[in-house]
Amino acid sequence: MPSEKNKRKRPERPTIHPKNKYSDNPPDFSLLASLYPSLKPFVLYSRDGRPRIDWTDFNSTRELTRVLLLHDHGLNWWIPDGQLCPTVLNRSNYIHWVEDLLSSDIIPKNSNDGDIVRGFDIGTGANCIYPLLGASLLGWTFVGSDVTDVALEWAEKNVKGNQHISELIEIRKVTDCQGAISIEDSNCGESVNCENKMDGNVTVVEEAELLPSSFDPPLDMNKKYSGPPLLLGVVRDGEKFDFCMCNPPFFETMEEAGLNPKTSCGGTPEEMVCPGGEKAFITRIIEDSVVLKESFRWFTSMVGRKVNLKFLTSKLREVGVTIVKTTEFVQGQTCRWGLAWSFVPPVRKIISLLVPEKSSLSFTLEGLQRQFSAFHVLQSIESFFCTGGASCKLNASSFVVDITASNDQCKAFLRDEAKPPNGAATCNTLEASHSSSHLHLPSNNLSFQVSVYQQIPGTLLVKASLQHRDGPVPGVFSLIIQQLEKILRCKFCREKTTRN
Repeated sequence: MPSEKNKRKRPERPTIHPKNKYSDNPPDFSLLASLYPSLKPFVLYSRDGRPRIDWTDFNSTRELTRVLLLHDHGLNWWIPDGQLCPTVLNRSNYIHWVEDLLSSDIIPKNSNDGDIVRGFDIGTGANCIYPLLGASLLGWTFVGSDVTDVALEWAEKNVKGNQHISELIEIRKVTDCQGAISIEDSNCGESVNCENKMDGNVTVVEEAELLPSSFDPPLDMNKKYSGPPLLLGVVRDGEKFDFCMCNPPFFETMEEAGLNPKTSCGGTPEEMVCPGGEKAFITRIIEDSVVLKESFRWFTSMVGRKVNLKFLTSKLREVGVTIVKTTEFVQGQTCRWGLAWSFVPPVRKIISLLVPEKSSLSFTLEGLQRQFSAFHVLQSIESFFCTGGASCKLNASSFVVDITASNDQCKAFLRDEAKPPNGAATCNTLEASHSSSHLHLPSNNLSFQVSVYQQIPGTLLVKASLQHRDGPVPGVFSLIIQQLEKILRCKFCREKTTRN
């Protein structure tokens, strides 16, 4: 027999979030029943005298949720029969994970509005659990969206029943236009195709296993979401959020949703199912996030199936996000996963070995001011690189600038030595942490071409391509183009005004 030393250790199972109220002190059902008589009929006792809850009884789980929210969070709460009843412990885990994302140094801190954090809950439901927990635990402000009258009515009741936080939460009605708003119909002029995005050269992938880029799911896995708007068409022009979160419909049919005989948490068809299930639903959030990447610092969603998590992380890589984070939420025998992504350039550039370096990058300039044309942008591109000392050749007929830069000039583009073109002096350059000591700079000259294309009125596509595709420079090319994008946006694009 193998010795104890040679036995393979099982990986430790994820546990409850350490900031969760129940991390060290799980609910004492017996004590709660003595304090709240309405819970007493639902507390059962095993042969050894241990109290337990019948999780297959909707009335039992609803009353426990009501008592926990009142006893531990000071929240008044109720939902009518049939609505989805959340588990407080699991939902608290999600809130604290988002808190970790916001407090991390992965992306720059938000310097606007002081310490006010603003979240968006996609499909808040009658229970309105995420806004209630986020506001009561952390003082966050929220917009909670939903489409059904019952959900909107009871979400409003649950907010107004807690006057101490009611001003922090807005419940927003979604017009059910059955997916009439699409990526193609939006006025951003962007495609979800990764060729029109900043490439994933600086992608930070943590805690998730990515599929190969050649992963091609079967046709029955490619069902499209066709329900009400999720983010695009609900988020208003000029609105800014720190994050969005979502408990998506996990299933494709109500029959599938009812296959678990061990729990009964209720749930309407709108809350539980959609064609294509959670995969199609979250894929639509990803597509919306491409259009609204300037409106959110973090996009997040809960995921019910690990196989879908792998597919979705692969999808995120396709659309050119800069960061992907995952985690696992555990409550008893139930596992859920958290998926988060961002388009904000990381503070610390980490080149993922899982993401191949691409020889071309692109970005769009939206909201171009009327007095500027594609040629003005082309001239500013030439000025930016010439100021850094690079050799530039502008071809006005084909709207192309050819650039050749030395090692030292590449450093200059990433530091204050590369002064922005006139009119963009207030733009922030990349942090000093991107110095030559942190980057693999080219041993020879870096040669690339930048082209400008008109897409729709007010929107230009800027594309940069390395001239020597057999030897791309990891990270440096991407960072230089990000710097260029910042400066061009600052000079040529209109700032959106926030709607009160």
